[in-house]
Amino acid sequence: MSDEKEILKEAQQQINKQLSTEGRRRFLKQGLTLGGLVMLTGCDISDSQQVETTLGSISRFNDRVQAWLFNSNDLAPVYPESMMTRPFPFNAFYSEDEAPDINGDDYRLEIAGMVADKRPWTLPQLYQMAQVSQVTRHICVEGWSAIGKWGGVPFSLFLKGIGADLNAKYVSFKCADNYYTSIDMATALHPQTIIALTYDGKILPRKYGYPMKLRMPTKLGYKNPKHIQVIEVTNRYPGGYWEDQGYNWFGGS
Repeated sequence: MSDEKEILKEAQQQINKQLSTEGRRRFLKQGLTLGGLVMLTGCDISDSQQVETTLGSISRFNDRVQAWLFNSNDLAPVYPESMMTRPFPFNAFYSEDEAPDINGDDYRLEIAGMVADKRPWTLPQLYQMAQVSQVTRHICVEGWSAIGKWGGVPFSLFLKGIGADLNAKYVSFKCADNYYTSIDMATALHPQTIIALTYDGKILPRKYGYPMKLRMPTKLGYKNPKHIQVIEVTNRYPGGYWEDQGYNWFGGS
């Protein structure tokens, strides 16, 4: 194997070459992963701290570019109910029987950060808000996808209702299953981003995130948190469960 510095230099040259072609926009939207770097260089150098640092820089660059390319007027495809995946697959970093069993009567959604009204929300209060539904595709970073019908409150409506600072950079989520993630404000305000309270016309099942999850068809699956307990609006970078382990933070689908 060539010297690691030469490998990294070659990889950067290949990246720059890609960025100069007509496929620049598509290349940037897809992003560069460790696997992509290995493919470009022909070597497995994943145990190198220097490579990890380089990949981190590329990932942060990719986040900025994806945010720049993101258009709040671009909608994810919607489908007829006849195309729904049945059963819709369960997916988490734990087994289905380990999903949190939450008492809806006692549930309180906590609000934190740059918002005017930090009072907690009960489920009845959320159910009373204006509801929308969507039949959209969930795309998993593992390579599979499934179509489901989600119903709930437009997240932009909720954020405006609590007096959130819409100029803040991030919205973060802490969940009952110890998961956490965060999104950019532009995605939070996207018209298809909803607080999902139902699935297929029924109260959101435990395995899909009861009592509420965030549904964003413009994001990959790991960006859609379930069993949400705390929503925070912040300018401090919050990271995420998988993002802190190397996954792309923007996570656009």
